[in-house]
Amino acid sequence: MMNMSSDVGAESHFILDADEDEIVNISTISSANQNVNNTTSTPPTLPNPTASDSYQLASEVQVSFAPQIHNHGNHKSDSHSGHRGAPRSPTRGSGQGFKENSPLLGPKSDFEHSGEWNQFPDDPAFEESVLAAELAIEANCFPERIYQGSSGSYFVKSTEGKIIAVFKPKDEEPYGHLNPKWTKWMHKLCCPCCFGRSCLVPNQGYLSEAGASLVDQKLGLNVVPKTKVVRLSSETFNYSAIDRAKARTKRNIYKKVPIVGKHFNRIGLPPKTGSFQLFVNGFKDADYWLRRFDNEALPESTAKKFQNLFERVVVLDYIIRNTDRGNDNWLIKYEPASAKAPSSSQTDEDSEWSMVENPEISVAAIDNGLAFPFKHPDEWRAYPYHWAWLPQAKVPFSQEIQDLLLGQLSDMNFVQDLCDDLYDLFKNDKGFDRHTFEKQMSVMRGQILNLTQALKDGRSPVQLVQMPVVTVERNKSAVGRTRADSEIFTQSFSHRAPFFSWC
Repeated sequence: MMNMSSDVGAESHFILDADEDEIVNISTISSANQNVNNTTSTPPTLPNPTASDSYQLASEVQVSFAPQIHNHGNHKSDSHSGHRGAPRSPTRGSGQGFKENSPLLGPKSDFEHSGEWNQFPDDPAFEESVLAAELAIEANCFPERIYQGSSGSYFVKSTEGKIIAVFKPKDEEPYGHLNPKWTKWMHKLCCPCCFGRSCLVPNQGYLSEAGASLVDQKLGLNVVPKTKVVRLSSETFNYSAIDRAKARTKRNIYKKVPIVGKHFNRIGLPPKTGSFQLFVNGFKDADYWLRRFDNEALPESTAKKFQNLFERVVVLDYIIRNTDRGNDNWLIKYEPASAKAPSSSQTDEDSEWSMVENPEISVAAIDNGLAFPFKHPDEWRAYPYHWAWLPQAKVPFSQEIQDLLLGQLSDMNFVQDLCDDLYDLFKNDKGFDRHTFEKQMSVMRGQILNLTQALKDGRSPVQLVQMPVVTVERNKSAVGRTRADSEIFTQSFSHRAPFFSWC
């Protein structure tokens, strides 16, 4: 009979798993240790755990909404809806009040109980990338911390050691309690008044990353590497000492007393929720190539393509109100002109022109974690768009961009669908607050309103950022003793400017 009293007794005083519905009594471990070879009974099984809407600005212009039908599939209905068959939009209710989810008292999100994390049936290619990351971690090919930046972020690798994604955990963000960058911790401790951005919701950077990708795909811009919210665990992530001790204790118990250890829902370290952005190869900081382009003019066809891609980045940043867009956190991939062998069917005159291929250029808008503010910056810093100083920003928006966006942004049904999709993403955060989310959407609606007007007037990106900032807020309508959201919107301008307008 094995003797484990010294091993288990030394480590079993920890709470084994505070976030799981299980409690393992220490006396149970002792009795199981004594009777593990004598018992023949099966151990007890633990329980497993239709009216049309309208849109109205201050000018009282009514725009009719088409009825919408949304199929939630096997998901539970939203906790705020109150009854079956509720409209998809969180703010298109039946006149009844909605109870906000408290981050401390509210129930856990459905994802934590449904086992649907890291499953993306509508995007099998992305799901395959996440699976490759999980298999690599199981094969001890752990993510590698990125030492640049102000928070904990990691290069995720495949089993072959190739970087396939960038993972940014929620609890390792600048305001996160497990941020491994001690310089930011000192910054927050010694000078809290100058730390962070007062216009942003703390610890929602991972949602901002995924939300930027959602907006990018919804508008067809295709400049943001695909990003979604996933859960991963790895020894190289920054965990607290008690989390590591709990995982070590459960591994020892499972190894020495399997009859008890098999009841654990999880043996290893707890998974971290964060943004998972696919890695792009061959790209460099935009600042590197922009300096090169100042001295080496691009061919006309390549310059026209770059202008179009640049305008897409401008549209994305303006809609989500990115407060951290410098020339070092958007990328450019430039492949200079190269010669190719002529085909046998070409004449000598044709082959002289076909031997040179046009340069290829692409852009990638990364680092979108400081976007979706709940108010326009109005205190110390303005957080300007640094691309506004580039010569490409002085060129009016192209006809191609106008054709791509005007039809969508002018349709308020499309804008509301975009808000609904963002709600479906943001609501899974434990600290989600619907009132704050509505403020974020008010800022985004105002940005869309300005952008739509700039596209109609044929303005340039510089003229766009010089327009007065505006918010489009949803009015409240009283129904009995409750106040519900209506489809009446009010446009308001911000009259307070930041102290420093250049940074």
